[in-house]
Amino acid sequence: MTDVLRSLDEARRGPEQSPGTPEPLLRDLIGDLLRRTRTGQGRTLREVAEDAQVSLPYLSEIERGRKEASSEVLAAVYRSLGLSIADVLAELHRQVLPAAFHRIGRADLRRAGAPAPARRAEVMSLAA
Repeated sequence: MTDVLRSLDEARRGPEQSPGTPEPLLRDLIGDLLRRTRTGQGRTLREVAEDAQVSLPYLSEIERGRKEASSEVLAAVYRSLGLSIADVLAELHRQVLPAAFHRIGRADLRRAGAPAPARRAEVMSLAA
């Protein structure tokens, strides 16, 4: 019983962090993604802010990770950039998973209930 309770406590706390690697904030990850997408499209802050009907200073703060934008504001900015929420979540997953996988380790992920990575079938040839 104590093992179960200990596991629940660990799940609530999340993986132990090493001192030099703090968990990233979602607002930083989203802001970075928005800025990279906007600059990759060659668009200015002003263009995206006007298209999304968000003030330019507020959009700048979102991109720099200084403001926690509402889901409505984020949706307007995503649409302005031609992104869907699925695109955003997939990109954030792609960014965060390798760091989490490296930090936590495979054995810890399996203990936490994450599925084990698929194993490749190896084919042996007996031809001489």
